[in-house]
Amino acid sequence: MAVTAAVLLGGDDGGTGPAAVSSGTPPPASASATASVGTPAPGDSPDEDPGILTDQLNGITLPVPAGWEKPESTVDDAITMRTAGSYSCPGDFGAFCYHGTVTTRTPSRTDATTPEALAEQDIPTAADRVYEENLVGRRVHGGIVPHKVLRSESVSVAGRTGYLVRWQVTTAKGPGGVVQSVAFPSAVGSGTPVLVRMAFDAGQKDLPLSLMDTITRGIRPVGDSATGGGAGSSVAP
Repeated sequence: MAVTAAVLLGGDDGGTGPAAVSSGTPPPASASATASVGTPAPGDSPDEDPGILTDQLNGITLPVPAGWEKPESTVDDAITMRTAGSYSCPGDFGAFCYHGTVTTRTPSRTDATTPEALAEQDIPTAADRVYEENLVGRRVHGGIVPHKVLRSESVSVAGRTGYLVRWQVTTAKGPGGVVQSVAFPSAVGSGTPVLVRMAFDAGQKDLPLSLMDTITRGIRPVGDSATGGGAGSSVAP
């Protein structure tokens, strides 16, 4: 199903990036991430459950992997979950990065009218904000050298037809990583487009690509934990 409502083209929404801009002491590291997923307890609101990330505006929830955190605020104000514990970014030791980050956002000012067009349009920005230059202009990984397309295909997300693009990027400094953009119609209102960006550093045993698939499959409409959706068998780990 194509997204029929066009949104106006404009500036960047910010990135999924592991990079933070603070130059203070990084938060202490905590337990490593796994692919286990939380389920809201009866009577709990999704926001009160540490195993659920809720985007009320777009009407979706995402499963939070064990050991991840939900920061109260971020530089780009996107709904965010990330691996707990930061590290000094390669190429800019005054900035802090995170090995894994997932954000949700409503795309602003774009002429893309289908999930495929939106995901294809978003993936370069998503990759740049993580591994090229962050929102405050810091080249935290020395920039992207080449990239390789790993996936580009239709997926079902929260019962809606969307599109997924996944890139593997090599950076001038550090291990590089994998960036993914998933676009699909919102579960609320007129089906305004939603973007879910994911970024995993390479070489992290607790961040297999299958975890991206687990998170994508676990996206649900708010209040509907039983709705099917996700990447299905078409997206391999």
